[in-house]
Amino acid sequence: MKNIVLKQGRRFLSFFLAVSLLCACAPPNKSPAAPTGAGYEQFHARDLSAQNKFDQFTNDLFREEISDSGISFHFSIADPASRGLDTVPLTLGDFSLDKMKQGSKDLRELKMKLEDFNPRQLTDEQRLTWQILRSYINTELASDGLELYAQPLTTTIGIQAQLPILFSEYAFYTRDDVDHYLALLSTIDDYYGQIMEFEKKKSEAGLFMSDATADHVLKSCEAYLIQPDHSFLADTFNTRVDALTDLTDEEKASYKEKNLKVLEEHFIPAYKNLVNGITALMGTGTNDKGLSQYPKGKEYFEYLVNSNTGTSYGSIRNLTKAIEKQLNSDIQAIGQITKEHPEVLDHLDNYSFHYTKPEDILDFLKTQISSDFPELPPCSYTVKYVPNSLEASLSPAFYLVPPLDRYEDNVIYINGNPRFQNDDLFTTLAHEGYPGHLYQNVYFLSSKPNDLRSILSFPSYSEGWATYVEFYSYTMDNGLPPGLGELLAHNTAVTLGIYAYLDICINYEGWDKEQTAKYLGTFYNIEKTDIVDSIYNSLIENPTNYMEYYVGYMEIMEMLGTAKKILKDDFNLKDFHTFLLNTGPAPFSVIQPAFRTWLSKQLRNQ
Repeated sequence: MKNIVLKQGRRFLSFFLAVSLLCACAPPNKSPAAPTGAGYEQFHARDLSAQNKFDQFTNDLFREEISDSGISFHFSIADPASRGLDTVPLTLGDFSLDKMKQGSKDLRELKMKLEDFNPRQLTDEQRLTWQILRSYINTELASDGLELYAQPLTTTIGIQAQLPILFSEYAFYTRDDVDHYLALLSTIDDYYGQIMEFEKKKSEAGLFMSDATADHVLKSCEAYLIQPDHSFLADTFNTRVDALTDLTDEEKASYKEKNLKVLEEHFIPAYKNLVNGITALMGTGTNDKGLSQYPKGKEYFEYLVNSNTGTSYGSIRNLTKAIEKQLNSDIQAIGQITKEHPEVLDHLDNYSFHYTKPEDILDFLKTQISSDFPELPPCSYTVKYVPNSLEASLSPAFYLVPPLDRYEDNVIYINGNPRFQNDDLFTTLAHEGYPGHLYQNVYFLSSKPNDLRSILSFPSYSEGWATYVEFYSYTMDNGLPPGLGELLAHNTAVTLGIYAYLDICINYEGWDKEQTAKYLGTFYNIEKTDIVDSIYNSLIENPTNYMEYYVGYMEIMEMLGTAKKILKDDFNLKDFHTFLLNTGPAPFSVIQPAFRTWLSKQLRNQ
């Protein structure tokens, strides 16, 4: 369900900048009795100068960010020459402890540069960007000294699982792209070597993963140990090369041979070295419980929550109370639905949607959302299936964010693994496609935002929106009996809420597996050991991952409820959705104040 991105060690901005919607104060009213024309013009001249400098500042920052990694560079912009960029970085980046520590110094320097600007002199859009960077810096500096707590290798969403997918989707626009691809793929063994050096330092500090987690990571690595001529990276490469029109048949054949050689000499050895390196470190990770069991684990968890969810709740305690409140609300809604429609219980194990084929579902969703969501510009999408060899190590589905200058082309992956056979494809595609990730990204990129904003990633805004609209899709005219869609939506929300709540209990409060099992058995009648083990292990291996989804959903639902309560009959769902979409990716700590401003304007317009 991820917007797939390559998470690297924190560097200057690490692609996880904050987007602020808090409107700073406008320039103060100048009210001398009769301001002279010269004074007025001088005031605006200073503003224009500051605005031009700020544009240059953000443009330089954008160029620096995407130039740190060849993968990030290529996936950020399809036509780099249009931004004056003519050198493709032929590296996957620097994943080292020294680089991470340097990142803190860079952030402090950036903060000083940012504070040289007076936000009152900037345009509204620039003022947002100013707030974005300030919010990001303050959040990321909280991780200073906690670099070794980072987890580059994790099941499903770790670098070792995601990077090959990005290579398989590396677009070939010209022959140069093929050369760049092969050069980048040739560095993967060196890049993974850096990661293993980092893992060794984690081990020396007593912070290496548990053996159970290591086993799961090893399985995901082993999925890529396929002979080159049978690898999905050979198949996808051949398809992309064959589509190029500026290559002869002989050149295409030559490139295919080169790719097989790179896979044999660099890609497969990279994964073998990961397997050997992780195996050698097994036994050094003595903590098989949550983050709270590490010396600074609770501190790191607080950082992760703020960085990954951008929540508006000021403390873990307040956030926990909000999760409990939303959980109770969804549980009460389930009770009310079953009271009004007792017959829905008979359909829980036997229901179907009108459409079951991906293309039919997406076409239906596009037409159904027109009444409650603003219109999109023309765009296309391709639905692909996860290669069989990778089904066990990847998410049920995911969406690839397109380059900022090529939002028209979108890709959605579906995982056909039998363990996901009970997932509803209809609502999954609402999450990944319309009106989920695809819709939200196309809407935002088509608005031509500042280049820097276009590369910012806020997991909880993105996943919160996609989760919210996934639940919305249950209530469409989709073929379900009356009441069943609402019941399924609330039930899924409760399931996700349980994960978010337990994430805090395990990684912050220190619950062990027995406490987790007691909670699930007492309150939700979940007593199967394999289910408890699965939940417990997934939360240990990927702290705050489920919170990205649930906290975003919860924050949106809180705003939705407030808007309905205050605006009453004047509430318009499309207007509310337009506000969230126009705001764009941001932490909820700054979306909430912007929402209150929007709400005040709606009241005045009544």
